[in-house]
Amino acid sequence: MAKETTKETFASLGKQEALRRLFEGSGYEPFAPSAHRFFQEGIDFNLVYFPLRHLGYKVVVAVAGELLAALQHPERLSVVLGVSAKLDYEQISEFWDGVKTAAGEYGFSSLSLDLAPSQNGLLISVCGGGKMRALTETGIPSAKSKDVLFVSGRLGAAYLGFRVLEKERFRFENGQEKSEDLERYRMLVGAYLKPELDPGILTRLEDAGTIPSAACLITHGLSDAVKRIARRTGFGAKVYTGRIPFEGNSFELGKKLDVDPISAAMNGGDDYQMMVAIPIGQAESFRREFPTFEAVGHLALPEVGTVLVTPEGAELQLRAQGWNEEDSSNPQ
Repeated sequence: MAKETTKETFASLGKQEALRRLFEGSGYEPFAPSAHRFFQEGIDFNLVYFPLRHLGYKVVVAVAGELLAALQHPERLSVVLGVSAKLDYEQISEFWDGVKTAAGEYGFSSLSLDLAPSQNGLLISVCGGGKMRALTETGIPSAKSKDVLFVSGRLGAAYLGFRVLEKERFRFENGQEKSEDLERYRMLVGAYLKPELDPGILTRLEDAGTIPSAACLITHGLSDAVKRIARRTGFGAKVYTGRIPFEGNSFELGKKLDVDPISAAMNGGDDYQMMVAIPIGQAESFRREFPTFEAVGHLALPEVGTVLVTPEGAELQLRAQGWNEEDSSNPQ
């Protein structure tokens, strides 16, 4: 009797390992000079409470942030919308106003739009291209153990804001008066609806002569971002719970929603903050030049893996959606 073979699933492999294998041995590398994101109504956003202008702005930030994290200056932006019958021209025009505003702020010089029918709500495909300056391209330092990991802003805020909006969705759907939570936690709600990333961060880094050895846009939590940087550099990494930056009332809201803000920071989504690895010799000058960035950890030897260090000194292996249970700091 023939021995049955166990089929590998995406759940067992994890998204990142599946992508790595699909490219393995093909002679191709994932296409780096562009960034592409796809958003689906009901999965990535809910139009019950998401203003279309903010949505248009946010999808551009998502792509612009990926380009900036690749050390590329945004140049070209292409948007394709799948539009269902429930949306009229005025609503799409409102969305497009948000796209144009963000495209201008983030320096895109070329912008295109196409429309297609959709049977499943609003579908958004956004693709951006950029260009790396020659000075940056030749000046990227090799990553080393002890390179310091900095993040550009508060983490977990967008996920907590999303939870507030989901909690209030019944009120939106039934035209009821807004609760006081929307005002009390407006900074957290705003972090989800309209994320902000410094459009001039790459220019400022270049002007300061500080080129990261690695960089990543935090879109699916800090754990995912650390694993991405570890895989790209071939090193392990340590991050420290006591160094994670939070929005002021994250812990108050977390207690109210029964959500651990540390878990929100590590595994929540849509923060759209940048993580950079800075050579340890430049870390102090970087702190002075970029005071809004917070040091959260450092690269480590590959055998360390990717770990979260608790205040008591315990080292917990990081887990993240899209990654299998084995640590993926080694790209081999």
